[in-house]
Amino acid sequence: MRLGLGQPVVLFNGRDGEWSGVLTEVKRDRAVVELGVQTKLQAPEPDLWLLFAPLKRDATDLVVQKATELGVSAIRPVFSARTNTARMNLERLQSIAREAAEQSERLSVPEVFAPLPLLDLLGAWPADRVLAAAIERGGPAAIPGQAGALLVGPEGGFSPGELDVLRSARFVSPICLGPRVLRAETAVIAGLALLQGGRWSTN
Repeated sequence: MRLGLGQPVVLFNGRDGEWSGVLTEVKRDRAVVELGVQTKLQAPEPDLWLLFAPLKRDATDLVVQKATELGVSAIRPVFSARTNTARMNLERLQSIAREAAEQSERLSVPEVFAPLPLLDLLGAWPADRVLAAAIERGGPAAIPGQAGALLVGPEGGFSPGELDVLRSARFVSPICLGPRVLRAETAVIAGLALLQGGRWSTN
């Protein structure tokens, strides 16, 4: 954004790895880059989704940033009975995800989906994708190594009806993130870190 002609940049598009380049034209709304050599190959990444109840603006921003850094492939906000905010700026959140990918030198950007009611999303859930649901005071539970998604609820926790649905769904694996009641944004970071254990391979 503050670079001038002839200065080096690196580019990625989520498919073809990372490439070096040099700026050959810079205008207010666009830039032209002359590609150089490939500096990184596109490595496989885990197909891990994050479902979370939207929080206040700064906390939601943090969730999207840290989830991107931790490698999720999709960010899916869900409205639960106790969600404390009803509005989200998807364009802003996608920009935060893009900046987090650049900062962490990740070569892909997760898609941020429009929010849906939790029960609607569960009703259309793919049966072969295990959903690890972080439930407060749920008792000890092993972290499922095959989990394809993490669900973190709002600050007030899930409602009794939502808990009944989660516990009865065959694709849901309730998990406990420890003996303390965590803030929702902390639970996202802790849960993703646990689910990512052993998934990464070095480039």
